[in-house]
Amino acid sequence: PALACFSDFTEMMRALGYPRLISMENFHTPNFMLVSEVLLWLVKRYEPQTDIPPDVETEQDRVFFIKAVAQFMATKVHIKLNTKKLYQADGYAVKELLKVTSVLYGAMNTKRVERADVSEEDSSKLKFDLGSKIADLKAARQLASEITSKGASLYDLLGKEVELREARTESIARPLEINEAEKMMKIAIDCVLEQVQKTKDMLNNVALDEASLEAKIEKRKLELERSQKRLQTLQSVRPAFMDEYEKIEKQLQKQYSSYLEKFRNLTYMEQLLDDHRRIEQEMFEEAANMLHLTQNRLKEEEQHLLKSGNNDDSDVEIQEDEGSDSEVEDRQIMKQRTTTETLLQG
Repeated sequence: PALACFSDFTEMMRALGYPRLISMENFHTPNFMLVSEVLLWLVKRYEPQTDIPPDVETEQDRVFFIKAVAQFMATKVHIKLNTKKLYQADGYAVKELLKVTSVLYGAMNTKRVERADVSEEDSSKLKFDLGSKIADLKAARQLASEITSKGASLYDLLGKEVELREARTESIARPLEINEAEKMMKIAIDCVLEQVQKTKDMLNNVALDEASLEAKIEKRKLELERSQKRLQTLQSVRPAFMDEYEKIEKQLQKQYSSYLEKFRNLTYMEQLLDDHRRIEQEMFEEAANMLHLTQNRLKEEEQHLLKSGNNDDSDVEIQEDEGSDSEVEDRQIMKQRTTTETLLQG
């Protein structure tokens, strides 16, 4: 019985136009995604505008989905479904799904029988009536828009009726005087005649303006022709100073080329001069550093000689008198000076 039930379910779903093929292997294990998809498709077949959330990712979403589908089937289709078996999503769920599909399948079969009774002529008439109904629908929409706009304008006019009613009643109650009416008609006729005269004057002015514009256009055309002829003569005639101009232009080209060559040479020489000055400055700084080092070294040697001379004087004082000591010191100082001058000259 379970196998027959499952085969009936697959055949009904195929007949109802379900886009996916369903086999027995799909329900050997719980397949809640397929069950939810089939339930949602069946609900849409019953009522396409139904708003049932298709989210079945979590357990809470699945419980809410099954409850919403069961409530819909109970209220709209009057079919009681077992929510526990639907939640199992196995072979027992197929029996619950079969309750819904059998109702849809029966309704489809009855509809097919009714369609078979209808002849071809009736079907052609039905199509023709449908086309005429579409045209009538468009006309009804247009009339509805016109009625809306006319109603809005009528509402505005009715709002002004309170003010216009008094003026209308006063005008109706006032007696009509022929003299006054004749006077108003004469005024209106005079206004119309004045407007006609103005229009005639404007037409005459337009004719005069057209004639003046045509005269100006002819004058401009003649001026343009004269200018073109003068331009052609000027282009054909070679100026007297053109030969001299071309000769001077050639000389200018030569002078410019020589100027460029001299400018390049001058730039190169300036660069060489800058390099030479830089090298001389470096050599001068190096010589100054060497001289400074030499002076420092000479000062150190002189201090060293002075220290050694003082030690020699102390030894000589024991053997010699003061006069001899001063002579020895003078000799040493002169010797050091000559040595220092020789080094500085070198």
